[in-house]
Order: sequence, then structure tokens, then C-alpha cells
Amino acid sequence: MGSMFRSEEVCLAQLFLQSASAYSCVSELGERGLVEFRDLNPTANAFQRRYVGEVRRCEEMEKTFTFLHQELHKAGLTLAPCTESPPAPQARDALHIQDQSEQLALELREVSRNRASLHGRMRELQEYVQVLREGQRFTGQMAVLGSPTRPHAHSERDPLLDPSMAQRIDLKINFVAGVIHPWRVSSFERLLWRACRGYLIANFVEMAEPMEDPATGESITWVIFLISYWGEQIGQKIRKISDCFHCHMYPYPDKEADRQETLSGLLTQIEDLTSVLEETEQYLTQVLQKVVQALPVWRVKVQKMKAIYLILNQCSFSVTEKCLIAEVWCPAQDLPQVQEALRHGSHKSGSAVESFVHRIPSSESPPTLIRTNKFTAGFQAIVDAYGVASYQEVNPAPYTIITFPFLFAVMFGDVGHGLLMFLFALWMVVYENSPRLRQTQNEIWLTFFEGRYLILLMGAFSIYTGFIYNECFSKATTIFPSAWSVATMANESAWSSTYLAEHPLLTLDPNITGVFKGPYPFGIDPIWSLTKNYLNFLNSFKMKMSVILGIVHMSFGVLLGVFNHIHFRQRYKLVLVFLPEIVFLMALFGYLVFLIFYKWITYSAANSMVAPSILIHFIDMFLFSPNSDNRLLYTGQLTVQMVLVILALASVPLLLFGTPLYQYYQHCRQGSSPHRLEPSLLRGSGDTEENQSLLHEHRNSVNVTKEDVEHGAPGHKTEDFVFSDVFMHQAIHTIEYCLGCISNTASYLRLWALSLAHAQLSEVLWTMVMRHGFQRLSYAAGGVLLVPVFAFFAVLTVAILLVMEGLSAFLHALRLHWVEFQNKFYTGAGYKLNPFAFTPYTWE
Repeated sequence: MGSMFRSEEVCLAQLFLQSASAYSCVSELGERGLVEFRDLNPTANAFQRRYVGEVRRCEEMEKTFTFLHQELHKAGLTLAPCTESPPAPQARDALHIQDQSEQLALELREVSRNRASLHGRMRELQEYVQVLREGQRFTGQMAVLGSPTRPHAHSERDPLLDPSMAQRIDLKINFVAGVIHPWRVSSFERLLWRACRGYLIANFVEMAEPMEDPATGESITWVIFLISYWGEQIGQKIRKISDCFHCHMYPYPDKEADRQETLSGLLTQIEDLTSVLEETEQYLTQVLQKVVQALPVWRVKVQKMKAIYLILNQCSFSVTEKCLIAEVWCPAQDLPQVQEALRHGSHKSGSAVESFVHRIPSSESPPTLIRTNKFTAGFQAIVDAYGVASYQEVNPAPYTIITFPFLFAVMFGDVGHGLLMFLFALWMVVYENSPRLRQTQNEIWLTFFEGRYLILLMGAFSIYTGFIYNECFSKATTIFPSAWSVATMANESAWSSTYLAEHPLLTLDPNITGVFKGPYPFGIDPIWSLTKNYLNFLNSFKMKMSVILGIVHMSFGVLLGVFNHIHFRQRYKLVLVFLPEIVFLMALFGYLVFLIFYKWITYSAANSMVAPSILIHFIDMFLFSPNSDNRLLYTGQLTVQMVLVILALASVPLLLFGTPLYQYYQHCRQGSSPHRLEPSLLRGSGDTEENQSLLHEHRNSVNVTKEDVEHGAPGHKTEDFVFSDVFMHQAIHTIEYCLGCISNTASYLRLWALSLAHAQLSEVLWTMVMRHGFQRLSYAAGGVLLVPVFAFFAVLTVAILLVMEGLSAFLHALRLHWVEFQNKFYTGAGYKLNPFAFTPYTWE
């Protein structure tokens, strides 16, 4: 949390890794997640890198793992995530993993192929059995061969399959049997009839049980067909047509004894094949269990191994020194841990020479590192969504922890709604370690869960502002006695029965003693919820509150810019930027806040009827014209307003011309030539001649090269000072700031608008559902309908007021922070430090 207010110091360092221990050192750095590596070979493609062979081997193993995972998915097995974080494998262990994985893949391919073949054979046998059994219905009338027959005259009415007809030499009945897809039956039958001209008898019947389609894997009720025909040419046509329709044809014996014998043999084969399939399934289950146990760890190890070799490919190899040189961004305070990791990696690899880290200077802008925890991560994400902070720029996240929930609560203020939101977030916080909440695949839920602490504070602040507004599900609560006394007003005034009958609305006069006893102890007096001018009173209060909060929020943003100016040693901006900005803001809008508080203090309920209009005074302030109809708030008000406007107008030229003229003056003093960086500053005072020659000879492995020394920072050539560019930039900033102060102040009025909309929508929901639901019902009916009416009210409250209104208030609060607050001091032009780390979720 030490770096929460400003990003940590990040330095550029070189790692000198011995060739024998480079793999172990990078593995150790990956386990600790301390440094971000830079690519020293940007011009080399993936196939020109040194360790391209090792990367390819890892990719081949990943392909094997993908095949194993697919086989598990086909078998209906789930691969559990790796609960541990195994270290990256050494070369010998990697070969062992490759051999074992390939052996398992080979076994799975063979077993799967054998099982598929056995299943196909089993399906054919079962279809054949079904064909023989169903065929008995059509050929069962035929007598056993050799039975006596009586000769008789043949007629057209004799059946074609009559046993007596079968004895004729000139008439031989043949059969074609098989199964066909049910979608093709009608077309198949129609084509058979047209092609064979009726010289056949086709019989179709559905199977008793559905069977799997080998092409699609779906369960289909196949259709069995038995075609009897005479003539060899007809038979050839039938077989060709059956092949075209992808029918499964099986031989159908002519004799009953042959059919029974074939059926018996098929049943025996099915029994034998069933036992073989059971043994095959058992062996396949054993192989899959080995995969389930070994694959998660293998996958993590190989991915770590691949990541290490990809990092080593970014290093530069020194032939003379027999080492690899890497450049890393590293937090300055973590340099001892980096050295310890290198020492541990060298010791683990058995290298006699230790690797070491060397800090080097750099004029490049380092990456931004802001450490967060589970509480601050949500608020930091809000800031980073606008833009990552520039290096060591003031971080708005710590202040957003308070201001964001508070501004949200100003628009969402309701005790009941805030309590529901608070309880929901509290439930997520209490059970935040539950795997069911963390491992869900619903992105919307994960968004809520990651921002649980933000929602918790939003609910808590909404409860607070709800007490100030005195609203709980749109109804006022009487925590303290009202400061207005109706009884005193009735006793002191001439309210007769006739007067009360003629005047449904009564006015309480605060000038009568005892009618108004003073301000309410906390929040808004509940009696205002009963008045007709409640909205007028509430609008005036919330509008002024929004203006005050907005100006305070913007002023705080301008003030935070002072810390940036001091930290980056731009002290001239304190006078040329901060001073005119704060004078312009305070002289105009700060004075508006002063008028609001002064009127609140000076005028009370007793003399509120003669109070002047602040808006008219503020308009007359810019017009330099007094208004006789609007009385002054204090003596000398016109003079003070005139001086403030002149100060505000005078600050604009200072803001516009101050910075460009000062930079031009500094440029003229130092000369028109660009500044050169001394080689000694870039190399560092502690470099030896050997290290200097290494830095200059191997340009791909260092941060500072000879050309960089001659032209300034590496990759960034110093440009001449151009006054027009600086002036144009400052002019844009001046126009944006001056106009932004006006538009941003008006933008904060969304606090008033959203708060009013939320209150009125809550009131409408209560009136239309709860109150009207009970007023038109008797006590008995109301008691019965209490549950469904309240359930409907609760659903609408959650769906509309909590979810939709909450999201609306969240987006408006987000805009107020991004546009109105952060643009006063926050650049957001940095980039995050992305350390090389073996995080557990990366490998899932």
C-alpha cells in the first residue's frame, strides 16, 4: 500500500545469465513474478530465435495434450484444475513427459480405433439379427423343404411364395435384405418400382429398437426391408439401387434351416463380441484414468517450459562471455529479491558461476506499477479504465475510494435501497473464498463479484445519504420529533371549523412563537414529506448541494496537480499553471459557494421571504450591473464581485502565455542546440572498460547504444524547441480548462437530477403498487393479497430501482470522476508493468 498514492520506482536492469543456468534462473523469476522482460531481438522472427526447437517441442506436446483432453471429453470425463503449482521441468523431465504423453496418446488411438471397430461390428451383427427375425414374418409361410405337395392347376390367385410354386423349375425366388434410413424409404421404394417394373415384392418394417447412426451418432429407428424378386437382372438393379441409397445389405438364406443356423451363429458372435467390448472398455477406462491424473500437471509444466523458452528467445547471446543478456523492468525495491532468485536458480542448476543483475540508467519512461489488494483493486480498475497513470503521477484511486461511493450515494440516497445493496455486497465479502462464487463462468456475475467492496461502500454511503434525505423506500421516518408544531399554529391562529373546511391546505408561519423550534437534528424534517411544496424545497436544497460538491471536487483535483508539479520538479507551473487555475475557479465558482453558505447563515425561516436570489446576483456579477430589485447580501458586494471577475479574467492570459514564454526563455538561456546526454551518465560511473565494450559491441543486448549516446535517449531523438507547438498545446489547455470550469460545474447538477429522479421513481412505485393495492381492498382481501403484492413490489424494486437506477447512478459517478475530476491533474498516458509470472489462472 506504500505505492497507492503514486506508482513505485521502476528501474531498468540487465540480467547476465550463464548458459547452463539461464533456464533455471528464468524459471525462478517466473515463480516470483518480479520483472518484465524486454525483447532484445525485435527484428528476428520466430524461426530465427535461438530456442525455436525447444518451443516447437513444447507445441508438439501441447497438441498431444489437446488430443488427450478431447478423448476425455468424448468419454464424459472432466479434467480437474491443477491445485498445485509444479516447477518448470528440466530437460530430462521434459523428455519423460513427452514419452509418457505420446505413449498414452498411442494407446488411446489404438484402443479407440479397436473399440470403434468392435462397435461397428456389433452394430452390423445386431442389424443382421433384426433382419433375419423380421424376415420370418414374410417368409414364414413357406413349408419346410421336402414336405409333400399336391399338384394342382396354377391360377393368378396363387401366392407367389407358395411352396408348390417354389417347386417349379422355371420360377426361382431370390431375396435382398437390409436396413435403410427412414428418410430414404419413400424414394427408395418409388425408384425400385419404376426401375424393376413391378417384378419384385418389397416389404418394409421398422426395427423394434432404435440404433445408432454411424455417420452422425444419433439414435435412429432404422427400417428393415426384404425384397423378393425373380430374374438375375432384376437382382443386379436392386443391389445397385440399394448401394446408391447407402443401405446396409445382408445375405438372406433361401432355406429356413440356413436362416436358423445363421441366426444362431450371429447370437453366439454377439455374446463373444460383448465380452471383448467389456474388456476393451475396462482397459480404455484405465488409460483415461492415467490421463486424468497426469494431464493437469503435465499441461502446467509444459506451458511453464514454453513460457521460459519464449523469454530466453528475447535475450541476446554473447559468444565471448558464454552468457545470455536480458533487459528487464523491475521495481527498485525488488532488486535484492531478483538477485536472490538468480542465485537460487544458479545453485539449482549446479552452475559454478552465479548469474547477477546490474541496474542501468535509462531515459525512457518506465512502466507504471501500483500494488493493489482485494479491497483497492476495484477502485484502481475504475481509474485504469480511463487510462493507466503515467510513471509516478499522482494516483486518483485512493481518493476515489471515498469520493466515488459518496457521489453515487448522492444520486442513490435511500436507506432501504442502500441497505439492500449493502447486504448483497456483504454476503459476497463474507463468502468471497467460496469456489462457487469465484469459479462461475457468468461474466456479469464476475463483474459484480470483483467489485464487491465498491458495492459495499456504495451501499453504506447510500444509507448515510438516505438518512440525510430522510427517505426509506420513498417514505420519511421520524427518528427525531419534528421541529414544526401544528398544534401551536392551531392555538395561536384563528383556525375555525369553517376556515378548515374552506382551506384544505394550511400554512405554518415560522414567525409565530413555538411554530418553528429550529433546524432538524439530522437530515430533512419528516414534515416536509406531507407538504405540497416538498419538491420545491428539495430541489432548491439538492441543486445547491450539487454545486457545492462539484466545486469542492474540482478544486481538490486542481490542488492534486500541485503534487505532480513538485514531484516532477516543474516548480514554475505552481505560478504559471496552478495559481491562475485556482484563482479562476475560486474567483468565480468558489465565490458562488460562498454566497450559498452566506445566505444559509444570514437568512432563516423567519425572514426567508425577503432573501435575495443568488442566481440573479451571479448573473449581474458578470454583467457589472447592479439590480435594484434584488437586494444585496452584504455591504460592498458589488466591489468584491468586480474585483473577483477582474482577477478571473487576468488569470487567463497568465495561464495562456506563462508556460510558453517561460520555456522559450529557458531555451534561449541554454542555447538553441539540443541537449546531449553525456556517455558517462548513460553508462554509469561503476562500469568497467570490459562492460563498456560489451555494451557497445553487442547492440541487441543492451539498452544504450553508441547511436543513443550521440543522439540522446534510446529510441527517442531530442528535438529542437518549437514555440508554436508549445503555445498551441497551452492554448488548447487554457480553453479547455476555462470552458470546462463552466460546463463541469453544470455537469455536477446531474447529482440533483438523478437524486430527484430516484426519489420520484421510488415514490411512484410505492404509490402505484403498495398503496393503491391496499386502498381498494378490504382487510380480509388485503391480508390474502399481501404476499403477492409485496412480492411484485420487491421484484420491481430490485429490477428497476436497484439494478437499473443503480447502474445509471454508477455511470454518472464514473463520468464525474473521469471528466470533471481527473482531467484537472491526471494524464493517464502510462502503461502497466506486466511481470513475467506463473500465475495459477494463466494455465487453466
